Amino acid sequence: MSASRRSGTTDEIGPDEPERDGPEGSDGSDGSDLLAALLDGMDAALCAFDADGVVTHWNREAERILGWTADEAVGRHGFAGWAVRAADAEEVEGRLLSAMHAPGRQVHEFALLTKDGGRVLVRTQSAAVRGPDGKPAGLYCAFSEVHAQIDLERSIALSEALFEDASWGVVLVDADLRPAVVNAHAARALGVGRTSVLGRPLGDLLAQGVEELESALTHVLAEGAPPAPAEIWVSVRTPDGEQRRCWRCGFVRLASPLAEEPVPLGVGWLFQDVTEAKQGEQEASLLRFRTNQLHRAARAAAECEDPREAAAVHLDFALAGFADHALIDRVAGGAVADGVATDSVRLVRVAATPSGAPGPSLLTGRAGLPVRYAEGHPALQCVERIGSVRASVGAAVRAEEAQEWAEARQWPSDAVHALCAVLRSRGRTFGVVTFLRGAGRSQFERQDAVYAEDVAVRIGSALDLAEVLGRE
Repeated sequence: MSASRRSGTTDEIGPDEPERDGPEGSDGSDGSDLLAALLDGMDAALCAFDADGVVTHWNREAERILGWTADEAVGRHGFAGWAVRAADAEEVEGRLLSAMHAPGRQVHEFALLTKDGGRVLVRTQSAAVRGPDGKPAGLYCAFSEVHAQIDLERSIALSEALFEDASWGVVLVDADLRPAVVNAHAARALGVGRTSVLGRPLGDLLAQGVEELESALTHVLAEGAPPAPAEIWVSVRTPDGEQRRCWRCGFVRLASPLAEEPVPLGVGWLFQDVTEAKQGEQEASLLRFRTNQLHRAARAAAECEDPREAAAVHLDFALAGFADHALIDRVAGGAVADGVATDSVRLVRVAATPSGAPGPSLLTGRAGLPVRYAEGHPALQCVERIGSVRASVGAAVRAEEAQEWAEARQWPSDAVHALCAVLRSRGRTFGVVTFLRGAGRSQFERQDAVYAEDVAVRIGSALDLAEVLGRE
């Protein structure tokens, strides 16, 4: 006969069956140590009462909040006389013990007393502990300071609001730089659904700007959040094609609060689409620059004795930041009046930018030879339509084909985009000014044509004056 360590009762063991010790940690003392370790490791304060309202458990977080140690708390009947004011003791005890006979958890707020006489407002969650027969055998009560609970609830509410109702994009990116959580606004900006974007590389979502964005995320993981938001231009892949967007981005590094040392969980990426604002700023800046160029050109041209030199000055000022090459072709034999057939119009080169080293436009001889433009050439179309004409080689051609395209039109071999503006003065057409761009620039847009037409008005007036003075 021996005492069983597992049950604490006396059992009979046969002669052929040796006495076996239970597994380590299976006896009552080890189980109590494990329970005590679990309770003391909790982030929430916890105490427990038996069916008579006597404190049976008291963990370290409860000791931290109220100052009462487990030795001082365990064995006391309720909170009366030590953790609650005498005037509140009956009400607090009644509300606590009511959880023993109520389904689920009960939430209350109490003002408890600390060991040094202070008061702490706590929020409690209480629930019954039932015995083997199903009857209440006591209750447990978990509590925390109200301000800490409110801070937690605010953090949770903020997180939920960001991922549901925020008017800017919010993305949680994991340590592998893949989206882990995406709010509705960000999903719309990326052109995909909230679930389909999760776990995908950013390169699957963005055609351009991926390297810059991933570099920023990597920096945040390694060094922390940047001091100011960053503006990143990206191209988003959508079913309708790529869309060029500018996002103003903010980043925060996420670290686990449960680890002894900060462990990066990823990056919180917040962004707002500022494409329209940035485009407006760029357009305004471009307009200011071009207006200043026109003003400077007018002042410089006013100092030229020869109107042909004034035309070249206007051309040179217009070229800055606008095009790589420029040409001025005038109508041979004089201007063409409106209503006159233009089928036999010939154009003579007046000025051109140098093809080698940069420098001022070069004026040709006064007589000049007609430029051998083929039928349908953009410059001839410009004269016929009395309006601007844009031409481009296209984006899917080889370098050799682009060179042949430019040379066939009597343009420098590196030209891939062209804009022709008609030269007009006193109701007559004097010629065409052609602006050319290389492959490193974008094709001409409508606002570029407006600027070219402003320059053409000044050049046309200069050529008209040259004709009046007999210098053509």
